[in-house]
Amino acid sequence: MIRALTKPTRLMLGVAAAAAVANAIAFAASADIAGGAPTSRLGASLQDSAARRDSTSAAEKRRLEMREQAVKASEARLAGQVRQQQEQQAAAAKAGAQGGAGGGAGAPSVPYDNLARIYQTMKPNRAGPIFEKLDIEVQREVATRMRERATAQIMANMSPQGAVALSMALAGRKVVPAVAKAGK
Repeated sequence: MIRALTKPTRLMLGVAAAAAVANAIAFAASADIAGGAPTSRLGASLQDSAARRDSTSAAEKRRLEMREQAVKASEARLAGQVRQQQEQQAAAAKAGAQGGAGGGAGAPSVPYDNLARIYQTMKPNRAGPIFEKLDIEVQREVATRMRERATAQIMANMSPQGAVALSMALAGRKVVPAVAKAGK
């Protein structure tokens, strides 16, 4: 009888085999949870899609951070430009108040800028005679805002007296009218 108790039965062998299989499944499941290699195609697919989603999210975050930095830089640049314009306007208003009725220092430069662009785009042989008929102060203001090459081409198409008058005005010298010199 003791021998019968020490001899393994089929039931005992079956229970031992089931316990071994259960332990193997538990060990494999713990490896998946701990980040081990996926054991199925579905697990691998899920991990790939999660990795793609994470990399896309990280790239979008970097893109948004760069855009935010660009916006902050633009805001700072615009604030600096506004401050500079306000300082220039305050200086022009101060100079205009000190100058009294002169008005030349406080005059807006936008019309002169526009005229400079217009005359630069015209053909010099057409612009020269027209430019010469302008008031000498207007000629000087427009010529200082033009590219040197464009000014030179226009002056080459002006009469010698007109070119001299503009040159003197650009040099800051008093322009002597040609009529006064011809005292005949």
